Amino acid sequence: MTMRRVTLLTAVALLWAAPAFAAETYALVVGVDQYPHDVSLEGAAADAEDVFAAMRSAGFTHVVKFTDAEARKDAIRRAWLDYVGKAQTGDTIIFTYAGHGAQMPELVAGDEEDGLDEFLQLPGFDRNRISETSSEIIVDNELNSWFAEAENKGVHVLFVSDSCFSGGMSRAVRGRMRLAPAVTVKLEAPSKEAVEGAKLSEIGFKQVTVLAASLESQPTPEVIIDGRPRGALSWSFARAVEGSGDRDANGLITRIELEDYVFSNVKNRAEALQVPNFTPQVARSESEVVVNLTRGIPTADAGTATQTSASTPKTIRTASELGWSGAIAFSAEGASPSLQNTGGTGTPYRWEAASGAFFTPNGDVAGENIGVDRLQDVVDKFVLLDFLKALASQNPGQVSLTPQKDIYAAGNRLRFDAPSTAYGNMLVFNLANTGEVQMLDVQVAGSASQAFKLTDLEIVKPFGADHLIVIATNEPVDAIGAVLARRDVTPATLLQALLTRLDGRDASVAIQPLYTRETL
Repeated sequence: MTMRRVTLLTAVALLWAAPAFAAETYALVVGVDQYPHDVSLEGAAADAEDVFAAMRSAGFTHVVKFTDAEARKDAIRRAWLDYVGKAQTGDTIIFTYAGHGAQMPELVAGDEEDGLDEFLQLPGFDRNRISETSSEIIVDNELNSWFAEAENKGVHVLFVSDSCFSGGMSRAVRGRMRLAPAVTVKLEAPSKEAVEGAKLSEIGFKQVTVLAASLESQPTPEVIIDGRPRGALSWSFARAVEGSGDRDANGLITRIELEDYVFSNVKNRAEALQVPNFTPQVARSESEVVVNLTRGIPTADAGTATQTSASTPKTIRTASELGWSGAIAFSAEGASPSLQNTGGTGTPYRWEAASGAFFTPNGDVAGENIGVDRLQDVVDKFVLLDFLKALASQNPGQVSLTPQKDIYAAGNRLRFDAPSTAYGNMLVFNLANTGEVQMLDVQVAGSASQAFKLTDLEIVKPFGADHLIVIATNEPVDAIGAVLARRDVTPATLLQALLTRLDGRDASVAIQPLYTRETL
């Protein structure tokens, strides 16, 4: 696999070969925060711990984890070869990586369209001692060879890469970027696999899928999730493996299920800063399986979701059970102590009394000219938004903005789409950057909800962060609609209505962050 403009993305193992035995899953998890010779990260080791815990809770018994100084190439390579040696046809190896990515001049002339190879940077690599430490990188060509070793045995591969290889962000974000400086000198190939892998192309693989944290043109930032720095892809993948990605509760996560789950939740948790990228871009079939959660239950055909045991009803958890605390960490700079909110923990939202600017924990300007009279509503908006994100983490809906950007300027025109769903009722509203709640539509049809469209949405003052919300459910929504229709509706009153009528009930939640400013 010549992982060119999609290099080192997340690889997901697909196209199960329908063995007669129960397929095994092997997992190799890597996360690096501490880079002695480069800028360290803050959330990659936590990503690895989270993914590891999710896999163990899912019943995976063959899981090995390397964090920080443990993440040596020889140790990772031994673990990979051990798994390839043990795996049989139809088994899967999942390899997840959270840490720095970087680029360097291509090892084999003519191998890359842009003349650059990508690599995963391990802690032992030092740009000031390249010749002595170049063994502590994993080049895209090497990954090609590793994946081929598995596929040649009929073993599927899932590679999840929560890193990046380019910059170009429009919004100011406080978190670290998972992008190390490029190497400018041409290196000797660190292994024979680094040369042999150049002969392979991603289109030649039949049982490997790669999922990247972001599009090739985007950086991958660390964002604040539950009060601490994390990678949005790793967080979403962990929740998927815990079972939330299995939308029909049949014990198998198909490629399409994982796409729907990861795309929505990465957008929610990264506040639209990044868009994941699968390779191949289209699923090989509708029933293509990427993760088997059946914990060793034999199936007639492990390659399709329809051949497994009957689906069981999914457990619907409350927002509190999903980690929602009902408070956010908040700091008011230059304001009286009475305005300080200490109910939440972790990196705080921040309000500057002098300017009225309200900042998210990621460093984004979420509101401008927010006065004391609006401050509580803005705080309550983000408490409500955290509640909605918790619900979306177990049942995300689909919405989109066109064109898709991480920030929009005054005068930009765009389109907002919410497709029809299998649910009978739908609520559509906006949580404005001022803390206002703006009802857009309420559908009480008793049958499939109709699609909702805003075809000519123009960006105007006030600027900041709006959040377009779509909730679809079969639960009665008349009372919630009545709350939304009130002129004096606030985020706090809407939250109470949702807690009373939808918390712990079957409902899909779609969230579309919309960040704006006067000029780009």
